Amino acid sequence: MSELSYNESLIILLDNISTQFNRYVSILIFLFGVVGNILNILVLSQRALRSNSCAWIFLASSIANLISILFGLTTRIISGWTTDPIDNIGWACKLRAFVVFSTRTIASWLIVLATVDRWLSSSTNVHRRQKSTLKNVQRWTTIIVILSILLYAQQLYCYEANLIDTPLRCYVLMILFGLLTISNVRQSQNRVHALQLPNINSIMNKSSKPIAGNTERKSNQKIDRSVLRMLLVQVERKLTNASWISKGESPTTIIR
Repeated sequence: MSELSYNESLIILLDNISTQFNRYVSILIFLFGVVGNILNILVLSQRALRSNSCAWIFLASSIANLISILFGLTTRIISGWTTDPIDNIGWACKLRAFVVFSTRTIASWLIVLATVDRWLSSSTNVHRRQKSTLKNVQRWTTIIVILSILLYAQQLYCYEANLIDTPLRCYVLMILFGLLTISNVRQSQNRVHALQLPNINSIMNKSSKPIAGNTERKSNQKIDRSVLRMLLVQVERKLTNASWISKGESPTTIIR
């Protein structure tokens, strides 16, 4: 009897810890998510990055993530302290589900688009590099947004809660084009070193006066390297989150 009472007390204690954990951690996630995405939007909106196709994708992805966080976590934080006001409003609950799922899907597939764009831009094939343009990226972003909206439009009239529907297929493409991009970068570096070695003497004999075209090209290459590092971090983060989802685990379930 005492053992049963001890187990019940332990369960109550762990449930209480889990509840407190959900309350305060969700607030931290909300704050970091909102502040981080707003900073991304401010940085990626700068004039120097507007013409970079990958930076433009990150800007659109940050906007989608910000909308998803604002619609998804705001009411969840409120429900940790009191009753969720949207639970009793049918149209509001459906709208929240539609916005959260569609924007989350848009953000995930935009990262896929970014990996494809980096693969094209880093390719040694000139025809592939020519396809990595801001116009093409904007066109595909529009397609992704439209398809995501159409995919989750049914939630506006037939939504049911507690359904797991994560965009897992896009993670395979993230890995594939991420690895192909790394391979292209290594091939390009090897080609550059091979071309530079025979011309070292001739370059040293020339004037060291900077050329505007070379300066601009180096600036663009620096931006490309920066957005590539950002892309790899984004892919790693999403793959980590996907592994948690596939195992059905979270910090909350571990405590429980």
